[in-house]
Amino acid sequence: MAAANAVAAILLVLLTGTAARGQGLSVVPVNVFLSPGQRATSLTVTNPGNSETAIQIRVYAWNQKGDDDQLTASDAILLSPPLARIAPGAKQVVRLILRQPARDREATYRILIDQIPPPAEPGVVHIVLRLSIPIFAQPATRALAHVQFHLEQDAGKLFLVGINDGPLHDVIRDIVLTTSDGRKLKEESSTSPYILAGSTRRWPIAAQGSLPLPSETLQLTARADAGAIEQQVRFVPAP
Repeated sequence: MAAANAVAAILLVLLTGTAARGQGLSVVPVNVFLSPGQRATSLTVTNPGNSETAIQIRVYAWNQKGDDDQLTASDAILLSPPLARIAPGAKQVVRLILRQPARDREATYRILIDQIPPPAEPGVVHIVLRLSIPIFAQPATRALAHVQFHLEQDAGKLFLVGINDGPLHDVIRDIVLTTSDGRKLKEESSTSPYILAGSTRRWPIAAQGSLPLPSETLQLTARADAGAIEQQVRFVPAP
């Protein structure tokens, strides 16, 4: 999984000017897991800078539709505090309470932590940070992800498609497809490695030279949370 500290996932540049100032934040943990029956947890936001900073914290339900991650404002998790000021070198503990436990499958959320910009200064660009922290609330019953893979060609492009019909998410990294003539094809761009429970995800694959024939079978190797993936994958018609 990710490293112990999170650095900003998104940089938002506010104002205009000739100088730039920014201040970092770090968060522990970077992935929040609520085990079956667990309703409360916390995370810690640290200000390693040399000036006070203010933050706003919001909760979103996290779903996947098609190739997109969708975030919808949610009150399913009660958090405290939603706003905070953190002194230089200080820490802020943020408490999270899940209002309702997950039932048949894992419930997924994201916490967005936005740095609030300081008052405007003439000729200065203030760079503020956004941290996006995933939360996984596991169902009461024992569950595992179950991802099935196939290939699709769509608009002249090659995709590896994963269908997760299991009740837990999985994380798929280091995707390599080997063709019958020995070419090794990898992801075309940096795509989110998460495939949520009940979701379908497509990873665009960079085809070096001609696309594999639809009749061809490719060898997939990748790395998932449960371990190494090594299997043959075939084409199916795109929906």
